[in-house]
Amino acid sequence: MIIDCHGHYTTAPKALEAWRNLQIAALSNPKRGPKAADLKIGDDELRETIVNHQLAKMRERGSDLTIFSPRASFMAHHIGDVETSTTWAAICNELIHRITTLFPDQFAGAAMLPQSPGADTRSCIAEIERCVNEYGFVGINLNPDPSGGHWQSPPLSDPYWYPIYEKMVELDIPAMVHVSTSCNACFHTTGAHYINADTTAFMQFLTSDLFKVFPKLRFVIPHGGGAAPYHWGRYRGLAQEMKKPPLTEHLLHNLFFDTCVYHQPGIDLLTKVIPADNVLFASEMIGAVRGIDPQTGHYYDDTRRYIEAAALSDDDRHKIFEGNARRVYPRLDARLKAKGL
Repeated sequence: MIIDCHGHYTTAPKALEAWRNLQIAALSNPKRGPKAADLKIGDDELRETIVNHQLAKMRERGSDLTIFSPRASFMAHHIGDVETSTTWAAICNELIHRITTLFPDQFAGAAMLPQSPGADTRSCIAEIERCVNEYGFVGINLNPDPSGGHWQSPPLSDPYWYPIYEKMVELDIPAMVHVSTSCNACFHTTGAHYINADTTAFMQFLTSDLFKVFPKLRFVIPHGGGAAPYHWGRYRGLAQEMKKPPLTEHLLHNLFFDTCVYHQPGIDLLTKVIPADNVLFASEMIGAVRGIDPQTGHYYDDTRRYIEAAALSDDDRHKIFEGNARRVYPRLDARLKAKGL
């Protein structure tokens, strides 16, 4: 199988955005805002948004299953308060659940959390439990910066995050570290904020001993790990100066990188620097970069082509396409085994 560990529902019906706009417009008086029940989206409408978009491209490009989550830029945890985010996350996650029910062989869910700047992270637990235990989701997305580019939260190694980590260990699920929209004019959302966040999260893990406290935690750092693979020597050297163990021991039992890198030289570097056991196939399709590369004639986010062309053994290529996803997402593995896959 070819398992894409990084997909977002970017083709959701316009009614979802319209509902969100009404919610935002009523922030000063939430009682006048829309109710969750006011959002009416039928199954046929959901099918159309998937079959003619996400599923069509999956079939065209030869991927079999996508770990699917709400649109990252729509999470916008900086808007409103924890009640705002709780309602919004529940709506978005329910849509993902409905898609995984309509297309159980092609999609597995990953939950958006109801995060809010300064809110107690225990406020996320009920939604995690609902998505995993009731909806059958296989992972979560964790935003390390709910403030939207102002970085007001403690680092990911801080006990502030421990309630979420404890639940992740209990349920045996990983988290993809994924920020949302930047409301800081200095940081373009997809071109700067996302990559900054990936790099920042990696460094927060490096400077801490988090994985001694939670040895079973698993995180996927998207977009190829930000700057980490490109500057691996720098990070090895910093860890050495900090008297940390080698990165293979210190981090790589718990951290994994996806292949949302949109050119061949980037994938070649990623797969040369990072062990194959720590790389998961992903495309973030349909996502931040949707155009065709004039140098190749192919879509930038058609990342399978890059993995096929990389200097990898068949065994390593299998790990990246399937084996690592089943290991990092054990609930997905169990689901596939139950189907005889």
